[in-house]
Amino acid sequence: MNGPEIRVDVAPGLHLFVPPARRAGATALTTDGAATLGHVIESLGVPLTEVGALVVDGREVPPSHIPAAGEHVAVRAVTRPQRVPGAPLRFLLDVHLGTLARRLRLLGVDTAYESTDIGDPALAARSAAEKRVMLSRDRGLLRRRELWAGAFVYSTRPEEQLRDVLDRFAPELHPWTRCTACNGLLRRATKDEVADQLEHGTRRTYDVFARCTACGRAYWKGAHHDQLEAIVERALSGSAERG
Repeated sequence: MNGPEIRVDVAPGLHLFVPPARRAGATALTTDGAATLGHVIESLGVPLTEVGALVVDGREVPPSHIPAAGEHVAVRAVTRPQRVPGAPLRFLLDVHLGTLARRLRLLGVDTAYESTDIGDPALAARSAAEKRVMLSRDRGLLRRRELWAGAFVYSTRPEEQLRDVLDRFAPELHPWTRCTACNGLLRRATKDEVADQLEHGTRRTYDVFARCTACGRAYWKGAHHDQLEAIVERALSGSAERG
């Protein structure tokens, strides 16, 4: 690039996306004079899904803004909680986020998940068709223009991933209402209705069951219930603190 020189100041929360040399205050950047500011920011490594505002010399501008020589650009992180207008809040997760998908479903959050690698174009198309927020650690996927909306998952630890998503989007929580296997809605079921899925010990020990209205899977308070209950309680407590 040999066009106008601008100065870019990336918010600390976005520093992991940019080279270390560009993390300490505003740094000079030469553009080609034709690229949009959104393209320039993405060329630094920052997905636009993570940008809350682009402020040029004190005024907010859209990503389509063409930078002029001498401009000072402040790249801010998204404001939390982030609101996604135009559709009910629903998520789509890629193949690498299976545990996060199951935990979001446990909390009653509408969460689609691709258990196989169907490719970035297909994921982006599904996000757009179903108006779902794409959650991924794949920066290339989050740069695809056809996405309905997207968000980078910052941690590799499921408990931190869940906490971050809940803090960022503040979805309504309805624990124990969705199938963790397929995302279908659960309903109360009698023991007879799910008898074909129960071992003898389970039939003898438990009396309260639920069944997925989509895939038919049966649920009851089994050996792992305390662990799941702890996840739910932490999520509900965090939601109450956020107000």
